[in-house]
Amino acid sequence: MAERRHPPVRSTTRRPAAPADGVRHGLARVLSKAGLCSRSEAARWIEAGRVSVDGRVIRDPEFPVIRERQRVSVDGAPLHEGRRWYLMLNKPRGLVTTVQDERGRDTVYRCLDGAGLPWLAPVGRLDKASEGLLFFSNDPEWAARLTDPRTGPEKTYHVQVDAVPTAEQLQAMCAGVVDAGEHLAASRVTLLRSGTRNAWLEVALDEGRNRHIRRLLATLGLDVLRLVRVAIGPVQLGELGKGQWRELDPAELAALR
Repeated sequence: MAERRHPPVRSTTRRPAAPADGVRHGLARVLSKAGLCSRSEAARWIEAGRVSVDGRVIRDPEFPVIRERQRVSVDGAPLHEGRRWYLMLNKPRGLVTTVQDERGRDTVYRCLDGAGLPWLAPVGRLDKASEGLLFFSNDPEWAARLTDPRTGPEKTYHVQVDAVPTAEQLQAMCAGVVDAGEHLAASRVTLLRSGTRNAWLEVALDEGRNRHIRRLLATLGLDVLRLVRVAIGPVQLGELGKGQWRELDPAELAALR
């Protein structure tokens, strides 16, 4: 039976004005920043009446709260910021980078099943056909810094293509192309090895648009046979097995910061 959906309940409580000595954030954001769940999941908890502020149930996800001065509880238990987790996964090909897929496809969370981990969100994305390094965390501010094109690290990929690129094609990858109104370019490209019918490239991006490399190469007449992300900034995929994960070590976290 299909899940019955109810319209969200809106709070009729007047929102207090923010005092001069405190910064207010929406209640759903406060729960998310605590590493408890995603913001959308927090909104569902709030609308279901599971969250209270100073002893009063609040059903408005945008209700303004000063975290340091107000008492927030979930299911009657005080809200405490839990341990921050930072993981790296070697994503296998064929998995979707999402929590749930409306088409019932396997997701990257299959690789974390049974590990007893708290709620974690993917940091950025890899499309279904792509493989390699993918971060997970319950620290939304850290994730936002890594995925922001202005502050995020360069990402490095090994890409197998269906032909041996010419020197002109390699230069054009860095000069960039326009596809669907977007400028797509690589920050650097290196020919790693080639055979008679295909080649492997190392491609680095300092920003990541949807299917960036595939679209860039297709515009230049090259089809991607395999795409593996091998590094995010200084953090290397290394020998981590397919479908395996591990925590980032302190040196890796420091290098990313």
